[in-house]
Amino acid sequence: MTEKNESFVGYEYKEITIKGNLESIYTDNYRNFGWELEKSSIPPKGSSYVTLKFKRNRKLRNKAEITKMQRQFEHTMETVGTLEQAKVFKAALAAYIVGVIGTAFMAGSVFAITAGSTILCVILAIPGFIGWIAPYWIYRAINRRKTAEINPVIDEKYDEIYDLCDQANQLLQA
Repeated sequence: MTEKNESFVGYEYKEITIKGNLESIYTDNYRNFGWELEKSSIPPKGSSYVTLKFKRNRKLRNKAEITKMQRQFEHTMETVGTLEQAKVFKAALAAYIVGVIGTAFMAGSVFAITAGSTILCVILAIPGFIGWIAPYWIYRAINRRKTAEINPVIDEKYDEIYDLCDQANQLLQA
């Protein structure tokens, strides 16, 4: 004869690996989907990623709706990550291209001096040096402009995330 144990709780588990700077966002917001942080791993030296381990009750009320909202949260967080990368990508690409062009001019300058043409060497060296110095300023200008353009969109995405988490929390409490 067995008795039903009322205190038994079956859990489901989830493990995610994210950038370390997003750890608090995921830890705070996953609670709204019924997840409890079980463990957070310390990233290995040189790694910027951290692994979070969560658990939640398998018999969660409104589980289907909450899981759907969790997927929306994860998708929106991926979108925020893509937007964050977009701030840097165009700026870095432009800076690398200018740096390579400057290096090509500098290579031409070296070939000119070995061929005995000092004037051509100087003419090619000037844009070469400019091509080595300018990428820093180009990167900063483009990055600043892209950041001003993208930050309002990122803020909107975070507002969507917080609204979504609020709705999920209300379902969790229902």
